Amino acid sequence: MADDAPGEEVPAEGSRGQRALELLDKAIDAQSTLVRKNVARARQRKPEATPGEVIRTLERMYVSALAGTGAAVGGTAAAPGVGTGVALALSAGEALTSLELSALFALSVAEVHGIPVAEVERRRTIVMGILLGGSGGDTISKVAGRTGQHWGRQVVAKVPVETLRQVNKVLGKNFVTKYGTKQGIIVLGRVAPFGIGAVIGGGANAALGALAVRAARRAFGPAPTDWA
Repeated sequence: MADDAPGEEVPAEGSRGQRALELLDKAIDAQSTLVRKNVARARQRKPEATPGEVIRTLERMYVSALAGTGAAVGGTAAAPGVGTGVALALSAGEALTSLELSALFALSVAEVHGIPVAEVERRRTIVMGILLGGSGGDTISKVAGRTGQHWGRQVVAKVPVETLRQVNKVLGKNFVTKYGTKQGIIVLGRVAPFGIGAVIGGGANAALGALAVRAARRAFGPAPTDWA
């Protein structure tokens, strides 16, 4: 009997974690082909903009879009006649949208820095590392055995793919625990009545976006001075 309980719990835990990581991979795959278009869009209003200026535009676009999706779902969830089940389903769909926006932002910043992330393992490391903030960068440096600033550059230039697989295993566990918990709190906040959900959803998403922006700045360091 002592052996049965662990055997029942582990698959359920692993299944939930696997679904979260599959959602993340789906978001990364969907946005990887749109990176250059996203950078071009950020340059449209000011074609002579420097890389640093374009990154600032990407940051504003990202936080604004993230806040907008959170507020929209929160407002819909609070509308008369919308049940809690429907509201939760809307929030679950918005979670994928948030991941897609985050993946697009992280990979777009890497593109402006001239950092190619063709391999899926490198894309995973970049996106999860930025979404996890400071703890993500610490984990990457520790597992990869690399020290110094701006882990985003080191990941592409110096770390073998096999090492990145080990890094991503650790990041994946942290992602499921920390990011999943944050999203769970936000989802519950969005279904609050009387329009409060719109305020909570938009504000919480904006706060998460701001954290990702700061993490990206730490990951990649100063922007290039030109478009070489």
